[in-house]
Amino acid sequence: MSEALAASDTAPMPHIDAKRAFEYTREVTAFGARYIGSENHKKLERYIVDHLKSDQVEDDAFVADTVEGKFPIRNIIAKYPGKKDGIIAILGHYDTNYPLRNTGYVGANDGGSSTAILLEFANQLRAKTRDGYSVWLVWTDGEEAVKSWSDTDSLYGTRHLAEKWEKDGTLKKIKALMVMDMIGPKDLSILHDSNSTPWLLDLIYTAAERGGYQSHFYALGGGEEDDHIPFVKRGVPCADVIDVPYGYNDVFHHTPQDTMDKLSPESLQIVGDTILETIRLLDQKP
Repeated sequence: MSEALAASDTAPMPHIDAKRAFEYTREVTAFGARYIGSENHKKLERYIVDHLKSDQVEDDAFVADTVEGKFPIRNIIAKYPGKKDGIIAILGHYDTNYPLRNTGYVGANDGGSSTAILLEFANQLRAKTRDGYSVWLVWTDGEEAVKSWSDTDSLYGTRHLAEKWEKDGTLKKIKALMVMDMIGPKDLSILHDSNSTPWLLDLIYTAAERGGYQSHFYALGGGEEDDHIPFVKRGVPCADVIDVPYGYNDVFHHTPQDTMDKLSPESLQIVGDTILETIRLLDQKP
């Protein structure tokens, strides 16, 4: 979509229910640590699936062989059909950091906000006939390292899913894939990720401009290793929507200080509205 076409667009800006999304974040965080293999993780799986009872839901479940042993991994996929041929995929991880499992770490932002924003996207997409592309929401599992982040100890869920979708032909149908991660901090500033696809980052920025949210996007740049990487490697247009560093000098990231008091409904509003608008703009792309 050209800038001129976007500028002449008079469609109203879509909005999420930010208070509801924030409440979801609170409820998810209240489960406590939700690392793979834990009882709280299983409780959260049930919580997510319960919210999707009326939707078309599929599982990508498998056993991951990790440096700390074998763990069950479950990507939860909700599908919202559209009339156009193609898929827009939105991903967000719901597991919390395994090495921090005994520290009181609850991952309000890192794991909580991404789980919640996808639940709110489901509310917005549900029971609406889409003239555009199909939208698939994916609650990804095993994003966090089990011991120490590396190419083989991280992204367990998306590495498996990308390989599966490559084999069954799904990857060829994906027009855009966007990852939501750590999108709730009060001082929201989305990173300009150099591992993401430039035209898709530009489209997200155009969407943010339409909502008056552009000041929260791309003040900093850097290359993120996140759930989009297995898809980037396979040529899928991807964008990582992530706020890092989290707190001054990243002081809250992967610490017990990642709690609800650091987050705000306004940040979820900014990201949620912008991504819904990005979907709308993607639907219009020739």
